[in-house]
Amino acid sequence: MLKAMQSRLNKDEGFTLIELMVVVLIIAILVAIAIPTFLGQRKNAQDSAAKSNVRNALATEKAYFSVNQEFSSTVADLAAIEPNLFMLNGTDAALDPVAATTPSATDKSAVCLVQESDSGVFFAVWDGTTAGTTYFSGAASPFTTCSATQPSGTGWSTAGW
Repeated sequence: MLKAMQSRLNKDEGFTLIELMVVVLIIAILVAIAIPTFLGQRKNAQDSAAKSNVRNALATEKAYFSVNQEFSSTVADLAAIEPNLFMLNGTDAALDPVAATTPSATDKSAVCLVQESDSGVFFAVWDGTTAGTTYFSGAASPFTTCSATQPSGTGWSTAGW
């Protein structure tokens, strides 16, 4: 019995260095493939969240318009109607994720809503009583170009995002 124990203890078993290196190489290849895919999905999720916020803000503006026959004037007005759109971390309404404006202080028949995604892309929607809804996506904020008339040009489309 003692001889059988010594024979088992002296037997070399385990993985060679080459086998371990092959396993590490396979894991490194899988990680190299997975990381870009993960980052792409993360960007898509950030963009979808920004689009959703802008759509929800537009729905809120349309509800406000149906009651008051004008769009709200400021982000503060919109935040008073739907505070969930503006409460980051549930506490600070000053950290407005959606910028809102009526392009004309006297004529509140149009509204422009803009949000920058965490990925750096701006998403905007313009809606007015005289024209349909127009959508924007691009690298630069269209907020300063929002006017009382339906926007057109680079980045703006009536077909959606």
